Amino acid sequence: MLECLEQPTNPMKPIILTGPVLFAGVLAALTLVKYEFLLSLGWHPIHDPTFDWPSGLALGEFGWIMTLTFILTGSIMTLFARRLYLDLEPTPASKLGATLTAFAGLFLAALAFTTDPTIRDYPATWHGRLHDLSFVLLGLTLFPAMVVLGFAFRADDRWKNFAFYTWGTLALAGPAFFIKGAAFYIFLLAILVWNELAAMRISGKTTPAS
Repeated sequence: MLECLEQPTNPMKPIILTGPVLFAGVLAALTLVKYEFLLSLGWHPIHDPTFDWPSGLALGEFGWIMTLTFILTGSIMTLFARRLYLDLEPTPASKLGATLTAFAGLFLAALAFTTDPTIRDYPATWHGRLHDLSFVLLGLTLFPAMVVLGFAFRADDRWKNFAFYTWGTLALAGPAFFIKGAAFYIFLLAILVWNELAAMRISGKTTPAS
C-alpha cells in the first residue's frame, strides 16, 4: 500500500529563490559600476537602453561577473523547472511547460558566450554569434513555456489562481521584449517578479512522496 509521507526539506527550494534576486542585483550593481563604459559602447539608459545592455556588461572590466551570473541564474532556472515538474499535477501541459522552462534556463546560461559590441571594426566572432542565437532561443522557449504553464496551472487547484497572472505577465512582457527601448525594463521586471513569485509558491510547499 502506498502511503504519502513528507519529504525532508529540499535544498533546491531556497536555491530557486535566489535566481531572480541574483540576476537583478548583479545587473543593477554592474550597470552603476560600469556606467561610463556602457556609455562608451553607445548605450543610454533612456534613449537606447538595449544597446549592448545587459549583455555588454560581460565586456571589459568585471565582465566575468556578468558571465558567471548568466551561468548561475540559467542553472537555477533549470532547477526551478524541475521543481515545477515535480510540484504540478502530471499533465501533458505541465510536462511540456517545465521542459520548455528548463531549455530556457539552458539558453540563459548560454548567454555566457561573450557578446560582440555593436560598434566594432572586426567581423562577428563565433562566441558573439552563439550569444545572439542563445538570446533568440531564450525568447522562443520562455514565452511558449509561460503559455503552456498557464494551462498547467489551471489544471491544478493549488496553482489555479496563478494561471491568469502568468498569462497577464506574458501579455505585458512579450511585446516589451520585441519593442526594445525602455520597454525592455518592463520585460525584465515582469519576468523576474513572475519567476520569484512562482519560486516562493514552490518553496512554501512540501512535496509528497510515495
